[in-house]
Amino acid sequence: VGEDSAEFELSKQKISSWVYFTGILGVVLYVLNVVWIDNSTGFGKSFIDSVSSISDSPEIVMLSLTLIFAIVHSGLASLRDKGEELIGERAFRVLFAGVSLPLAVSTIVYFINHRYDGVQLWQLNSIAGIHELIWISNFISFFFLYPSTFNLLEVAAVDKPKMHLWETGIMRITRHPQLVGQVIWCLAHTLWIGNSVAVAASVGLIGHHLFGAWNGDRRLAIRYGEAFEVVKNRTSIIPFAAILDGRQKLPEDYYKEFIRLPYLSITALTLGAYFLHPIMQAASYRLHW
Repeated sequence: VGEDSAEFELSKQKISSWVYFTGILGVVLYVLNVVWIDNSTGFGKSFIDSVSSISDSPEIVMLSLTLIFAIVHSGLASLRDKGEELIGERAFRVLFAGVSLPLAVSTIVYFINHRYDGVQLWQLNSIAGIHELIWISNFISFFFLYPSTFNLLEVAAVDKPKMHLWETGIMRITRHPQLVGQVIWCLAHTLWIGNSVAVAASVGLIGHHLFGAWNGDRRLAIRYGEAFEVVKNRTSIIPFAAILDGRQKLPEDYYKEFIRLPYLSITALTLGAYFLHPIMQAASYRLHW
């Protein structure tokens, strides 16, 4: 009923499409830097300063930034059907990304810069094995936080964006992998940092993704009707629940659904993100947000 997720056939790829994708990515990053990130030309610092004026509490500011992003991101997602009717799939995707991306960058940068502010609630870093536990948890979280990597050409509006009804791969484990991945990521980072700012960030992010799971099911039900109900009945939000109660029947060659380029790319990007943490932190510090 649903689509085969993470399917990637090299023979079906067009070099021109990936050239366009690279060009669009470069333009987007340049515009984002000039219009939002660069403190001398962009509005990012002014936005952070405005939100920070609400309270001297970094926890409240962190929650406020997350709430603003959540309202805009989920709000635009809810308007997707109407928006695509009015301006088309590609134009709406550009609008969606153009508004969401700067807010996401601001929220991430603020978290990096203020993650050690607030009240220290616990300190577990010196416990043997805790670093390894956090590392493994974060690594696993990115295999759930993957959905947009399946259709990068659609994300950049090179291909016409679609609302997909995935059913294979990690969808057999959970129907909302991004929610599960975000929960794992938040729990791991909160356990490691152990302060009130990390708790505030996690509460905001998990709350947003819980709403996103409900909203996503609602939108898929509207778009696909009975087909979504079939997929919903044989999948679960809680990881492995549908498998354990027999609603999800795994094929014998289930593992082959993961031996695909998107998952290999996730592995490489996750490892790269870990080793690039110092660079990410240094770049955030220079913004003084």
